[in-house]
Amino acid sequence: MTDLSLTPNLLKADIQRHLTYTLGKDESTASHYDWRMALSFAIRDRIVGPWFASTRRTWAEGRKRVYYLSMEFLIGRILQDATVNLGLTDTVEAAMAEVGQDFRVLAGEEPDAALGNGGLGRLAACFMESMATLGCPAYGYGIRYEHGLFRQRFEGGRQVETPEDWLSQSNPWEFPRPESAYTIGFKGHVETQGGREVWVPGETVLAEAHDTPVIGWQGRWANTLRLWAAKPTTLFDLERFNRGDYAAAAEPEALARTLSRVLYPDDTTYQGKELRLKQEFFLTSAALQDILRRYLSAQSDLRALPAHVAIQMNDTHPAIAGPELVRLLSDVHGMAFDDALDTARACLGYTNHTLLPEALETWATFTFGTVLPRHMQIVERIDSWHRRAHPNRPHHVGIVKHHEVRMGELAFVMAHKVNGVSALHTDLVKATLFPELHRLHPDRIVNQTNGVTPRRWLKMCNRPLAGLITETVGAGWEDDLDRLRGLERHVDDAGFRGRFDTAKRANKVAVSNWIGQAFGVQVSPDALFDVQVKRIHEYKRQLMNILECIAHWHGLRSGVVANPVPRLRIFGGKAAPGYAVAKEIIRLINDVAAVVNADPVVGDLLKIVYPPNYNVSMAERLIPASDLSEQISTAGKEASGTGNMKFMMNGAPTIGTLDGANVEILQEVGADNFFLFGLTAEQVARRREDPDQSRKAIEASPALQAVLQMIAEGRFSPDEPDRYHGLVNGVWHGDYFLVASDFDAYHAAQGQVSQAYADRDRWLRMAALNTARSGFFSSDRTIRGYMKGHLGRDACALGAA
Repeated sequence: MTDLSLTPNLLKADIQRHLTYTLGKDESTASHYDWRMALSFAIRDRIVGPWFASTRRTWAEGRKRVYYLSMEFLIGRILQDATVNLGLTDTVEAAMAEVGQDFRVLAGEEPDAALGNGGLGRLAACFMESMATLGCPAYGYGIRYEHGLFRQRFEGGRQVETPEDWLSQSNPWEFPRPESAYTIGFKGHVETQGGREVWVPGETVLAEAHDTPVIGWQGRWANTLRLWAAKPTTLFDLERFNRGDYAAAAEPEALARTLSRVLYPDDTTYQGKELRLKQEFFLTSAALQDILRRYLSAQSDLRALPAHVAIQMNDTHPAIAGPELVRLLSDVHGMAFDDALDTARACLGYTNHTLLPEALETWATFTFGTVLPRHMQIVERIDSWHRRAHPNRPHHVGIVKHHEVRMGELAFVMAHKVNGVSALHTDLVKATLFPELHRLHPDRIVNQTNGVTPRRWLKMCNRPLAGLITETVGAGWEDDLDRLRGLERHVDDAGFRGRFDTAKRANKVAVSNWIGQAFGVQVSPDALFDVQVKRIHEYKRQLMNILECIAHWHGLRSGVVANPVPRLRIFGGKAAPGYAVAKEIIRLINDVAAVVNADPVVGDLLKIVYPPNYNVSMAERLIPASDLSEQISTAGKEASGTGNMKFMMNGAPTIGTLDGANVEILQEVGADNFFLFGLTAEQVARRREDPDQSRKAIEASPALQAVLQMIAEGRFSPDEPDRYHGLVNGVWHGDYFLVASDFDAYHAAQGQVSQAYADRDRWLRMAALNTARSGFFSSDRTIRGYMKGHLGRDACALGAA
């Protein structure tokens, strides 16, 4: 619980003690870094108590544990988040002020942990925080990436990737656990010994644990995020070193560290593919060995494992968990193969996060068999077992097909539950992604719509709005978000709308100042802040957004836009290093921004800003200041989205398609408070049947024709007029994600946005109702659904489920 006895003076004394005895610094010479580290250690001290107490209670009561396996945990900065959850914000601010430091400045200098890319990793972080808030005993398992995804910067408008350096500073939140280390094998061969198959790896590394406690709301419970760092099994070859072969002497360490250096290495080469597969197995094998070690320290019957262990695979990256758990149970612990298979399936759950077939992951049987020869045998045996169990299945249904191992099918077959992450997505998983498997297993696919933690995404990042909510509905909404409905009866009160506007404007002023200082673009906080921040991908249609920006700019210049509303269009997000089209879209956005922002004719009526290196901390800055949430993906392609929920929670109406969780946002907020446009998923499928659909759509749209013509003529790239011919040609011929087909509807919807924003009372009412009706999208609700559905009600230690 929140420590009400902790005064600023007591906390200050702890901070000073850590400054002196942990960091070895004197107050007179301490830097911002020193004060932040000392404060972090003092806050961590307050987390360790509930962390230990939660662990002891879990052991004492024999609680079932959740184990969440994810390649990404985009946890963001921890200092301010932990302070909020412990209820110590005022105490910390006062204590730091007494030593002449500004808590917000110190918290803003903490590096973002570079452990994820986008929604997948941020969802994992929200789930970990919600499980701690609800008292659900859990471990998160991931990789302790040294450099994460990459740090993005722009040169000449192009994305340039450089290594993230978040670990160049000490991490005060983690506890190294060198005693928790496991040997992970690769390659080699399989031998038959005593009638059993035995894998003899040709390469090995050590997975060494680093634990970060995750504290829940009010400090009532804490769980563990365990991240694995790769270490060599042979530290150093002294003989080679003494012969002068210095590089070769350090080769074991260099090869091991490669596994935990970078998230999602470029897999356009065979070496890149092999590295990604090794990373996925490294994470999964280390986690499963750790799970079995913990279980066997208190239990002896591995057949009872499902009663104590629930393992959730976050997308297909950890899908190797099925065959690896079977291998450990049968090859290492001597369980009969069929029993091992049944036990593994009863433990495993699979969350699907994508409707893009190419994102489900497939591995060439040659690659898979080379890197994991024993697992190739087990996968083939699982596939044969499933075929025998369903003799009337369609012939093409299987895990191993066309010399490929299909990880989506493997995850489906090895999980006792498969969940989608929004109502529409779950229906499409059944109908289009795994239709044959769904017919064979009609009760396996369930829905658990995603959510986000309101502690970080409202209480922490939007203090003006959070304060207004508490003032209006009272304290305690942070872990009971349905109470936001209490705001509804106030939205017709002009005084409340005025206070809501004041809260929003405070955030917009802060962002306006930041943009001016950081990027030299002067923007008015009274402009409409129109924001699209997410991973750059064709299906998310940042291209359609920038094309509409050009159309709007052209309309302003030609005077056809009546009563224009000043707009700031903000983009943010990274493209995968090997994704050439996405990187071209980034460059186009920056080229258009350079022209528009320098145009004296348009002036302050339109500005475009693309801050580089979008991350959690930038999201915490931008989302509270946003007026309009861009959720414009091609219908039927976005699984859920969680950014859409954060924007809604912070009072930004959505402009969007009927895709992912947009459908449920529309249901919750109502059509009058959502700017809907575009084809439905069914209409998208039908439109694609026409091979000439893109040309027909463009010819029917004079506005889009004009935009594409300007780009093709080099209006935004005068030094290289043909720079974007490939992008323009892609829209004219092909346009798989139907930018052209939805363009006019999107353009018209943006006109409706301008009309609504010009009517301040109407807009503020819409914005406030978005916040008031966002309670459904708390990740607490999602976690309760998981626990009731297939993790077991008894997983919750605080009685919240």
